[in-house]
Amino acid sequence: MSGAMTETTTPAAANGQDGHLKRPAISFEFFPPKTEDMERNLWETINRLAPLDPKFVSVTYGAGGSTRERTHSTISRILKETALLPAAHLTCVGASRGEIDEIVDRYHEVGVRHIVALRGDPAGGIGTPYASHPDGYQSSADLVAGIKKRHADIEVSVSAYPEKHPEARDFDADIDTLKAKVDAGATRAITQVFFDNDLYFRYLDRVRARGINIPIVPGIMPMHNFKQARNFVTRAGTTVPDWFAAKFEGLDEDAETRKLVAATVAAGQVQKLAKHGVDTFHFYTMNRADLVFAISHLLGIRAKSAQKAA
Repeated sequence: MSGAMTETTTPAAANGQDGHLKRPAISFEFFPPKTEDMERNLWETINRLAPLDPKFVSVTYGAGGSTRERTHSTISRILKETALLPAAHLTCVGASRGEIDEIVDRYHEVGVRHIVALRGDPAGGIGTPYASHPDGYQSSADLVAGIKKRHADIEVSVSAYPEKHPEARDFDADIDTLKAKVDAGATRAITQVFFDNDLYFRYLDRVRARGINIPIVPGIMPMHNFKQARNFVTRAGTTVPDWFAAKFEGLDEDAETRKLVAATVAAGQVQKLAKHGVDTFHFYTMNRADLVFAISHLLGIRAKSAQKAA
C-alpha cells in the first residue's frame, strides 16, 4: 500500500537489506503536570523515553491561563535540560489573536520551532457547542496561517480524524478542513486515536485522493486503564470495536494483566501498520513510559545508551 507511507520512504525502502522492517520514526505526547508528584512522574517518564531518540515530543495545552503557563514551563524545561525537540500544543479557545500571537512569540523566543495547532475543544467540554472568541482565530486553519505569518521558521502540525471530526457534516467536509490547514502551511497531521487499522488506510486513501500529500501520522494510545480511556476516546469520536473491548473483559481489578494486554494489543496494531509501510508513529503516553517503551522495543527501536535526557 504505497498510500500508507507517512514520511519519505517508498514501499521498497520500508524493509532493510535483510528484509526486516526499517526502524520507524516515533514521537511522544505528554501533558503538563498539575502537582509536584505529577511533575516528578512526568520527568521520570521523559528520562526513560528520551534515549529512544524521538523525532519530537509534544506537550498538550488547554484553555485558561494556568494550563497555558504549565505547558510553557514544561516546554522551557525540556529545552533547557534535554536534547529533545519540543512541540508546543496551541488552541484557539478562549483567547484573542493578540494573546495567541504573544504566546507564539514567547515560544519562538525560547527556541521552540514546532507547534501543534488545534482549534481546541469547546469551553464547556466535548459535546457542547463550540463558540470562537470574537477577537480570536476562528479556526485551526486560521491559527496555522497566523503562526506561519509571524514566524515562517516554525513547523506546524495539525490533527486528522480517521473517523472524521465529531462535528463535521461528513467526511468530505472534514477533509476540506484538513486541506485548508495544509494550504495555510501545516506540514504534518497527527491522527486522533483509532483501533481499527482499516479506518486509517481508508482515510489515507480519501486524503491522498484530494491531493493532500503531507505525512498523516497515526496516533497510538496504549489503554493503561481501559474503562477510563474508553470513556475519554469515545467522547472524542473514536470507535472502540467489540473485539478490542473483549480483550479487557474481567480485568477491571487486575491492573498488571490489563497492562500486559494493553501493551500486546497496541504492539500488534503498530506492527501491522509497519508491515503495510507506515514508518512514523505518534504515541499518546498519558505521561507513562512503560507500555510505550515496550511497544517501541517491539518495533525494533533501541535506547541509545550514550544519550542522556538530562
